[in-house]
Amino acid sequence: MNSHQNTDGRAFRNSLFFSVLAMLPLGGCASLDKPALSVRETSSPELLNANQIDPAMRERILSAVGQDAQERALRDELTQHPDNVDAAIRLTNALVAQKRPHEALQVLDRLLVAAPGNLRALNAKGVILDLEGRHDAAQVLYRQALETEPGNQMVQHNLDLSLAF
Repeated sequence: MNSHQNTDGRAFRNSLFFSVLAMLPLGGCASLDKPALSVRETSSPELLNANQIDPAMRERILSAVGQDAQERALRDELTQHPDNVDAAIRLTNALVAQKRPHEALQVLDRLLVAAPGNLRALNAKGVILDLEGRHDAAQVLYRQALETEPGNQMVQHNLDLSLAF
């Protein structure tokens, strides 16, 4: 019996303790001399102190947020349609602009699995490899693309530039 009473007493103390803990955060929300909720709405610029943010910094923040949303949308599109060359090229361009060529190469590798021998994908991967200084690997891709379409001037031009390096 004694152990049963100890268990009931412990359970009561635990529930009382958790009840007090649940009320503590609410204690700061209201007091006798102040209303529980503020009736004055604070505008977003006041909350963010936006008047102190440098306009150039604000532009970079907005640009980064937009890029992130665009990147997510393109990645979602490629998840649904792995052979979407347009989405892959746009994502690749965005990643290269953000100095993330390794990720761009991964996007192109997945595209080339879904659309083997795609001229645009081969060319884009060659360009990135050239940017990384991997000219021999880039030239292999340009030549592979030219086998698909021998008269393509863009790929031929990129091969010529790569050979010049």
